[in-house]
Amino acid sequence: MSSLDITAGSSIRRDETVLIVLLLAFTGGYIDAYTWIIHGVMANAQTANLIFLWVYAMTGDWARALHFIPPILAFAVGIVMAAWLRRVAAERASAISTLVEILLLIAIGILHNRLPDRAGTLGISFVAAMQASIFTKVEGAVCSTVMITGNMRQAIEAAFASVAGAASNGTLRRSGILAALCAVFGFGAAVGAFATKNIPDLTLGIPVIALLIVLLRCEAGRGEVRA
Repeated sequence: MSSLDITAGSSIRRDETVLIVLLLAFTGGYIDAYTWIIHGVMANAQTANLIFLWVYAMTGDWARALHFIPPILAFAVGIVMAAWLRRVAAERASAISTLVEILLLIAIGILHNRLPDRAGTLGISFVAAMQASIFTKVEGAVCSTVMITGNMRQAIEAAFASVAGAASNGTLRRSGILAALCAVFGFGAAVGAFATKNIPDLTLGIPVIALLIVLLRCEAGRGEVRA
């Protein structure tokens, strides 16, 4: 069964609601743009980091190649931390991980001029991995809030199934939601690029606000809510 084949009447978790995943997608695109402009690496897209690592390695530019290893390692540590958090915190994992992300982004924003370049990259990649691992569904359907490839594929497949008449109830809605995630991710990247270049001292304040809303929504109702 496709991850999109969710019955219309099923209940969903608070951290799987459309508002929360859209806010997180905005944040994901935003901090990817920020880390690319400021640090020259991607916080979320480890595929890109791995490609750049080997492209520069194969040209013998080891100094630039090694620049991409720390965010990959930090992302891996963040995934392990998220797995541990899910084990020990269960339904509170989403709220706790969001709080950790907020605190680290605030610290990086405050200490931006004092932190070594690599420290900021490590912190952001770490929290990006936690977000990627904790928030994995929207209304029961698998999605990503930190990259769009899978979302785009599912959105197109679901739209095709709807047009072909082979879709179950709710498939077209899920296609729209996943397409919206892609669009909001891109919008977040655009806003992040603009803010990074024009208000550098306040850049990370914008995703912190979005994450605060996520945190409040996660804490407003633990467990299950109706779709």
